[in-house]
Amino acid sequence: MLRQVADGVQVHQSELLQNNAVVVQGRAGVLLIDPGIQGSEMACLANDLRESGQPVVAGFATHPDWDHVLWHSGFGEAPRYGTARCAAYMRDLLSNADWKTRVVEGLPPEIAAEVPLDLFGLITGLPVGAAQIPWDGPDVRIIEHPAHAQGHAALLIEERGVLVAGDMLSDILMPFPDQDAANPVDDYLVGLRRLEEVADDVDVLIPGHGSVCGADQVRARISQDRAYVHALRDGNVPDDPRIGPSATFGADWLPGVYEWQAQRFAERKEHDGAPGQ
Repeated sequence: MLRQVADGVQVHQSELLQNNAVVVQGRAGVLLIDPGIQGSEMACLANDLRESGQPVVAGFATHPDWDHVLWHSGFGEAPRYGTARCAAYMRDLLSNADWKTRVVEGLPPEIAAEVPLDLFGLITGLPVGAAQIPWDGPDVRIIEHPAHAQGHAALLIEERGVLVAGDMLSDILMPFPDQDAANPVDDYLVGLRRLEEVADDVDVLIPGHGSVCGADQVRARISQDRAYVHALRDGNVPDDPRIGPSATFGADWLPGVYEWQAQRFAERKEHDGAPGQ
């Protein structure tokens, strides 16, 4: 079910991971951002758009994680954009004969059979440094940064005061720095600064997962993510409710993810500080 969160902006949230698919109304149709994640959910979204007379005229994937590069035949054949790096990552993945096996191995097992992969990852890369999504609708500024994943981008729908943050600033998921990056902490902090630069222009924040919030919570979410990343960097236990005993989401698996992150950062710190390194 679509829920309006700002003038001309609607959200459809998935059940399992609380992914937020974002629909932005344009002149001739809609821009669809990060649709997912089960086939039945996407079919429902496609049906809602069809019944409301809103064809999909463009798509955008904020980054190349599996749950953000999905598509459904009901959305039609509109161009599906991403940053140049996001598209390059997907081309590289799809060039492997066993790409589907790799993707399925990373899916939550309880829904793996219900995630459609026929149109998976078919992203058209925008030119390097592109600042706007090319479509006939409100200006959508691309805020690319290195946090979380290669080619990650947030989107600022300037006329609506809406920030689509990708996999950052969630109230249910802590930060997931890109462990394959050379400097994951520095990269994440760069991403947070990029979002902080536009915070005063934001009336509504839509994270990739979790609850939509208003302007009064934007800087608090940035500060919470920054504190978590600082704790990982410094080897401290973060005081973060998203992995604490009162967590309402992912209590059975997010603490384990944190432990894995902390171990990886500790190993990296030890390696970087070792003699001769």
